[in-house]
Amino acid sequence: MTAESPAVSDRAATAEGTDLEGVPETALWTLWQRAAEARRPDAVLRDPKAVELVDRIDYPFTERFGTSGAQAQLQALRVACFDREVADFLAREPRGTVVCLGEGLETQYWRVDNGRAQWLTVDLPESVALRERLLPPGPRQRYLAADATEFGWADEVDRSHGVLVTAQGLLMYLRPTQVRSLIAGCAERFPGGSLVMDAVPHWFSRLTLTGRMRTAGYQAPPMPWSMDAGERAKLRTASAAVTGVRDVRPVGGRGLLGALLPFALTVPPLSTRRPSVTVLDFTDRPERS
Repeated sequence: MTAESPAVSDRAATAEGTDLEGVPETALWTLWQRAAEARRPDAVLRDPKAVELVDRIDYPFTERFGTSGAQAQLQALRVACFDREVADFLAREPRGTVVCLGEGLETQYWRVDNGRAQWLTVDLPESVALRERLLPPGPRQRYLAADATEFGWADEVDRSHGVLVTAQGLLMYLRPTQVRSLIAGCAERFPGGSLVMDAVPHWFSRLTLTGRMRTAGYQAPPMPWSMDAGERAKLRTASAAVTGVRDVRPVGGRGLLGALLPFALTVPPLSTRRPSVTVLDFTDRPERS
């Protein structure tokens, strides 16, 4: 959307007459958290595009989602884990392809793009419509309205210079069988590639499934899939093409949260029952069917 374009209405940020509800609305929640952190002079994540979007969208962010400095910092630290992995991939494969599943209003392209890579966003139609309006794609960006769990989108991926798939804030909203199939499908379709994904722990999932994850104005959608950080090795069983499983830990942090973070990452039971970001590496040999 250009500077002259009209603001999005306050009916859940409508785009093309479609209201964002349920899982797609979480795109606005995560955008709000990133912008809140990025406004700080001591921010752990610099995200001017997120700040710009929040200022442009006519939406009751504060009333809907509330404000929490700790929550905003936690989200920013999680996002930074993904940024590091994408930046590392682009350093190895400058002309590679980054496939972003369920991207919503993520602004990672504007934080880490190297000027040479190809970017493909795969998301639900209503989310893609909003993204096209607010974040029009550039020459090396493509937006595809599709279900990430159905692999028609894989045919749109340029495999000639390496592939990195990200699933940020997506898998927890899928069924366990869908998560397993998605991991296997990526591993078997992108030899030599990787998947960066995050997971909520079981205790967090239970709160969403019982309706207890809410603020005064917002009810978090159910999250049927979960994984404790200590269980990540099980992800290897999704496919023989998964050859590596690696934990990506947040670094930095500010104030009390920053002081406690090293303990949460290393001292059980917190270290094994925390939210996690994981990289799955795939064999460079195609699997036989």
